[in-house]
Amino acid sequence: MYGTRGGGPRAAAAAVGAALLLAGCSSTGNGEDREERPSGTVTQQPKASDPFWVNPGGNAARQVTAYEKAGRAAEADRIRKIAEQPTGEWIGPENPAQEARGFTEAAARADRTALLVLYNIPHRDCGQFSQGGAADGDAYRAWIDGVARGIGDRRAMVVLEPDAVLHMVDGCTPAEFHEERYDLLKGAITALKALKNAKVYLDAGNAGWQHADRIFEPLQRAGVEQADGFAVNVSNFYSTQDSTGYGKQLSERIGGKPFVIDTSRNGNGPYTDGDPQERWCNPPRRALGEAPTTDTADPLVDAYLWVKRPGESDGTCKGGPKAGQWWPSYALDLTDGGS
Repeated sequence: MYGTRGGGPRAAAAAVGAALLLAGCSSTGNGEDREERPSGTVTQQPKASDPFWVNPGGNAARQVTAYEKAGRAAEADRIRKIAEQPTGEWIGPENPAQEARGFTEAAARADRTALLVLYNIPHRDCGQFSQGGAADGDAYRAWIDGVARGIGDRRAMVVLEPDAVLHMVDGCTPAEFHEERYDLLKGAITALKALKNAKVYLDAGNAGWQHADRIFEPLQRAGVEQADGFAVNVSNFYSTQDSTGYGKQLSERIGGKPFVIDTSRNGNGPYTDGDPQERWCNPPRRALGEAPTTDTADPLVDAYLWVKRPGESDGTCKGGPKAGQWWPSYALDLTDGGS
């Protein structure tokens, strides 16, 4: 049911320093021959099909360098499958303007679009592995304003608040918080859409729970009609085919809005063994999905994205570290198709 516990504030905060320091060090993006690439470096993907920024200082890129220095070339090559793809940058709670500015400036210098994930709604994750969020509505509004200032006029694609609407529909978030949450989401969309080059996609759950007929009205109340579209399968594992079908069901109910799909870990589809309540949390034998691209061959699907950063934990389950922390062994498993 769940499964968005993604980058998390701590992971984002750790990554932003590298982004700020390396803002001018992104590759030219000219499709250089990877055989000629210096050891440890990460290049941008071809802009025509994948306009999103690859962070050269992300966790996966640093792991590639560490493996290469240790003489573990095979592992380095496997992790490079993650490091060379653009992944979501989850903005932390403390310095939203600085982080958003750092990521978007780095992306602009590489002539790419930053992919940002905003996950700080009050009463987030219903007390589970990624519990937390802004202290109250005023703190959240100030945080959103900070993100907007940081983005400025630079290009950004924003995935807004994984699970925030879904948890109101499934009863996870108490009813007493619903009205404020609708207001906060609507306000966030308004603030971000006022920016010159920002696109906003409101999270709309996943194909695992057939709730399209229950979530479309809450999405409308949250302001999805003012957004560029919605996002499905964030941090989850449902196939691209199933996610597309689910997205189209929703789109029919909300005026034909397009959507994006998180394909980061859906190569083998969902995990079906063990406790159903924890199938979303660090499931074994999963695999990377389709690479990020805007060339989806479906007019309703604006992009395949890696919103969840592959190799970062869903939470302290199945031996994993805290949500959002890098987990090299899990990353390696994803790169070989979970075999």
